[in-house]
Amino acid sequence: MKQDTQIRATRTSGATRRGLLKAGLATAVAAPMLNSGHFKVFAASETTYSARAIALIEENLVIDMLSLLADLGDMLEAGYSDQPSIHDGYAVTDAHLEKLRASGINVFHPAVGLGGRDSALTFVARLNAYAAERPDVFRRIDAVSDFDRVMDEGRIGYIIGIQNAHHFNTPNDVNEFYNLGQRVSQLTYNSQNRIGSGATERVDGGISNFGVAIIERMNAVGMAVDVSHCGDRTTLDAFEISNVPALITHSNVRALAGGHPRAKSDEAIQALGRAGSVMGITGVRNFVRDREPTTIEHMLDHFDYVANLIGVEHVGIGSDMDADGYDDVPTAAYERLRRGYDASYAFRGQIDTDGFDHPQKIFDLTDGLIRRGYSDADIALILGGNFRRVLGEIWKP
Repeated sequence: MKQDTQIRATRTSGATRRGLLKAGLATAVAAPMLNSGHFKVFAASETTYSARAIALIEENLVIDMLSLLADLGDMLEAGYSDQPSIHDGYAVTDAHLEKLRASGINVFHPAVGLGGRDSALTFVARLNAYAAERPDVFRRIDAVSDFDRVMDEGRIGYIIGIQNAHHFNTPNDVNEFYNLGQRVSQLTYNSQNRIGSGATERVDGGISNFGVAIIERMNAVGMAVDVSHCGDRTTLDAFEISNVPALITHSNVRALAGGHPRAKSDEAIQALGRAGSVMGITGVRNFVRDREPTTIEHMLDHFDYVANLIGVEHVGIGSDMDADGYDDVPTAAYERLRRGYDASYAFRGQIDTDGFDHPQKIFDLTDGLIRRGYSDADIALILGGNFRRVLGEIWKP
């Protein structure tokens, strides 16, 4: 079952996230201890977290390389792709903002899959409006130095990205969108475009000549190449063509997910390792495991697999969901979402992974990494240090 999502945030807009967590921990320590070394941090939830997990999240940069700022249900009901609506599906309400503040995440990458140029321009403009509307709350991340600023200021950072490159009609469009704030772009979504093939295409012909020109321009301006939804040949080509590390911001290990096409092969993961890049692990149920049960323990297996195969310095978080997860989305929007994907996605009864389906899921994940025997230094890398490092290699000063 989902935890109570009525989170009581104790932080004001001017306080730092570090101060919030210190205050929460102090309150927890003053309260009756429920389990040795475990404390209630969030008043509305009975779940307890270890003092070590709380301290790790308090003291380190936490980046989720695919996580929405807005409520997914609102976005779907407004028609976030190409359907105009009087309702702003991207609005962050005060109640939803409390969930973001209580999540433990410093920096979000709220990319979505879009069509062509017009929808991409609208989307980038709307993301830019977050920082314009609420400069006390949000900061757009343009450079690695901005990671330090969000930690010091207590603001919520966000990276502008798009889960497709269909809006790049010429290499010069890469420059235009970079100047508008975009810092990450997937090459393809699930289907074919002029650049390459998506994960659910029947045939993957790899990166086209046009795609080579787009990658070269992305490298030149300092925009990260993301291959999360790309097909196998397109993924491997991107690692070969790009002269800086290409990213897998949100995917999983195919060997643990019953051969799911949206998960990555060992060959792709090894190519990522050779490139010095980072793979964000998702909590999408059908990418985690192809049978029941599917719990956070099975999700942790993906972290272990990548760390054992290519090293802990190559694994991070890309949850691929909003604060609450998919299974809280209103029924009509939920069914519309599921219908939008190829049958090979193999959705089951739920989309969220048990135990990783609520606003404080990063705390559950951190306690899980502790159970798996990771050191504090390695957990700090997974939480955000690895993505910070590789983005520092990709983005221009």
